[in-house]
Amino acid sequence: MSAVSNEIESIADPGTGEHVMRAADVNPRAEKRAEQQVAILFGLSGVGSLLLIYSYMFVKKDVFIFIPVMGNQNAQQLGLGLGMAMSLFFLGLAAIHWAKTLMPETEVINHRHEFRSSDEDRAELIATVKGGVAGVKLGRRKLIKGSLAGAMGLFALPPVLLLRDLGPLPKKQLETTSWKAGTRLVTDPGNRPILASDLQVGAVVQTLPELAQGAERLLSDMAKDPVLLIRLRPEDFLLTPAKLAMTHEGIIAFSKICSHMGCAVALYEQQTKHLLCPCHQSTFDVPRGAKVIFGPAARPLPQLDITVDAEGYLIARAPFSEPVGPSFWERNSQ
Repeated sequence: MSAVSNEIESIADPGTGEHVMRAADVNPRAEKRAEQQVAILFGLSGVGSLLLIYSYMFVKKDVFIFIPVMGNQNAQQLGLGLGMAMSLFFLGLAAIHWAKTLMPETEVINHRHEFRSSDEDRAELIATVKGGVAGVKLGRRKLIKGSLAGAMGLFALPPVLLLRDLGPLPKKQLETTSWKAGTRLVTDPGNRPILASDLQVGAVVQTLPELAQGAERLLSDMAKDPVLLIRLRPEDFLLTPAKLAMTHEGIIAFSKICSHMGCAVALYEQQTKHLLCPCHQSTFDVPRGAKVIFGPAARPLPQLDITVDAEGYLIARAPFSEPVGPSFWERNSQ
C-alpha cells in the first residue's frame, strides 16, 4: 500500500506533500461565487443553443452580412456556426470550472484484483461511490442543478430540429412514383417508347415512365422510377395467377431499386434467370416474381403491372401497388 500511495502523493504534491485547500473549500463567499460562475457559463451555453435555433428557423438563407476579415457571409450559416460553437464551448467550460473549483479533490486508491472482490470490498466501493456523489453536492447546489438542466435541455433541441433537413419521411417519398395507368415505358437512356415485339427472349431493358410534353425529370424521381423489363418464355414463369396477369406475353417488369438498401439491381444472369444487386449480393429469382433466394433483402422486388396500347407499345396498366425501395419503419418488411 505504502509504495503505491507514496508514489501518488509525490505526484499529487511533489513539494511538501500537503494538500493545498482551494478558496471555495474554506471560504463560503468564494464557493458561492464559483457556483454563480458555473451557472453563468451554463446560461451562455443555453444562449448559444437558442441562437442556433433562431438562426435555423427565422434567419433567411439569402441574407448576407459583411465582416471585414471574413467578407460576405450568409447570416443563417454564421448564426448556426456561432450558436453551435457557443453551446459546446460554454458547456465544456462550465463542466471544467465546476470540477476545478467545487468538486472534491479527495484521492482515492482502487486496488485491482484478478478475481471477484470480497463482499467487504464491494461494500466499501459502494460507500466510496455514494460518498463521491454526495461530495458533488448537486442536490444542495440548486442554482447549478437548474442551470445545468436548462443548458442540457436546450442543447438537445437543435439536433432534433435539424432532422427536418433529412427530407420527408420514407413512406411519403417511396409509396408513390411517377408510374400511372397508361404511362408508356421508354428506354433509359434515349426516352424511346418500347414495342413489345422488339424484345427477344432473354432481353433486359432499363426503362422509365414517359414524361408529359415539356416536363422535366426530377432527380428524386430518377431515384425511384427505374424499372427493369425482362422477357422470358411464358412457360418459364412460376407465378400466382394474379402476378402472371401483370405480365405481357412473357415480358415482366420489376422495380430496379433493391428492397434491401435501395441500390440499383443491375446484373441479370440469363442462364439462371436471377437478378443480382451488386451492393450486398441480394439475389432475386425472376420466374418466381423476383423472390429473394440469397442475401439480406427481406422482400421481392415490386412488380409493375404492364400491358400494351393500341400501337403495341408497352404501358403501365396501374402504378406500383406497394412502395418501392428499401424497408423502413413505417411499413412491414415482409
